[in-house]
Amino acid sequence: MPQRNDTAIWSGLFRISAESGQTLQAQIRQAIVAAILDRQIAASMPLPSCRILAEKLGVARGTVVLAFQQLVDQGFLVARERRGHFVNPDVLATPAKPHQKAPDQANEIDWKARRQIAASDMPPPAKHENWIKSSYPFVYGQFDPALFPTAEWRECNRMALAVLEIRNWASDMVDRDDPLLIEQIQARLLPRRGIFANPDEIIVTLGAQNALYMLASLLMTKGSKVAMEDPGYPDARSIFRLAGADIQPVPVDQSGIVTSSIPNDSGFVFVTPSHHCPTMVPLSAERRQDLLARANRHNQIIIEDGYDSQLLDEAPQQSLKSLDRSGRVIYVGSMSKTLAPGLRLGYIVASAGLISELRALRRFMLRHPPANNQRAVALFLSLGHHEALVRRLSSAFDERRKRLVHAISAFLPEWRSTDSAGGTSLWLEGPRGTDSRSLAEAAASRSVIIEPGDRFFDRTEKPSRFMRLGISSIALQHIEPGIRELATAAGRRPAAA
Repeated sequence: MPQRNDTAIWSGLFRISAESGQTLQAQIRQAIVAAILDRQIAASMPLPSCRILAEKLGVARGTVVLAFQQLVDQGFLVARERRGHFVNPDVLATPAKPHQKAPDQANEIDWKARRQIAASDMPPPAKHENWIKSSYPFVYGQFDPALFPTAEWRECNRMALAVLEIRNWASDMVDRDDPLLIEQIQARLLPRRGIFANPDEIIVTLGAQNALYMLASLLMTKGSKVAMEDPGYPDARSIFRLAGADIQPVPVDQSGIVTSSIPNDSGFVFVTPSHHCPTMVPLSAERRQDLLARANRHNQIIIEDGYDSQLLDEAPQQSLKSLDRSGRVIYVGSMSKTLAPGLRLGYIVASAGLISELRALRRFMLRHPPANNQRAVALFLSLGHHEALVRRLSSAFDERRKRLVHAISAFLPEWRSTDSAGGTSLWLEGPRGTDSRSLAEAAASRSVIIEPGDRFFDRTEKPSRFMRLGISSIALQHIEPGIRELATAAGRRPAAA
């Protein structure tokens, strides 16, 4: 925490002048209020004591005392006994005032004009910052605190902080990963998808998106053609476009991506075969074989995202990587849907030559993901905690999915859902004329959070009647009342239970 007598922190905040037409006390108050409203003083940072500030400004201590007292009376500051004066957190909770440019900032650099990558022009992510405060959070990709293995995760982090363990991970690993984590991914995660890989065929990433960005940076260039599902994973589409690639949308039906519609001149094919994003349908066995055959015939690289694949399915399909005999399938995995999305831990499985190139690239990007997190996850896997968690999550999500399907049938019968087992969300198509964005706004006013489906489509005229409902963060007993509220927001009168 900054020391209150660290004058360097406050030197730019207080500018008082004897020539000013205002009293010294008023100038001090104005300087503090401006700093608070411009968010230049954090709530945890104590202001300088009255004595120190008076000495710094060359004014009487009583002048500062009176200025502070008036700011306390006005609600800008709070006085805490034996700790000093702090910014009132209620003030910081209000929106910041618009930033006014000073005269010397008139010629501020236009960074948008100088950029070489148009990241801020890509479609924004679905924003659900306050989902945890919602009564009915049908959000995708978040976790349920009630299901999180808090005790087990703490145990593994404590073990990772043991003296001998610290010696294992504290040094700079340059381009390497924790060998225990690679071993655990190899032995415990990949076989579930039918993948058997050597250690030099695996690299750890900061989640699946980081994996896709690394692959795009290494393999794609301006004009690269990438075929991908439409609707499909919007962030993958943006990542490939940032690399200069041209996206070739391919339709999806009840059997997954329509492989016969994949252009022959595609250099890459991106797919989510385990559970398609966002419809959740699995790619059929026939389509899997056809996709691999086409890739061999046209020399295409397949990027397989193991989207929602770590949970236990009633009839799991083999991954494309497990069927690949030519080394042209790159598998991207993540632990976001099982352990925690905030952990940001994923991996790539590919031929040793490609993994070697990815390690060289990653070294210049971030060297390696934090080694302490890698060791904690490795211990979590090795002690069987992840296996137990997957079983618990799979059972809970299966029950939630069935409850959600039943509630939709009862209260939103005109909405058609994809009948697909597994995964952590449900894809819904509403009647013609439905505007899911308007519905999302109406639902939010009733504390129901849903995700409009238009962002998944790569079309100029995006369909508006689709939505995605996640089940990973909503409690079982809240699903039916949440759908009742959603039905009310949609303008239907819920039927009697």
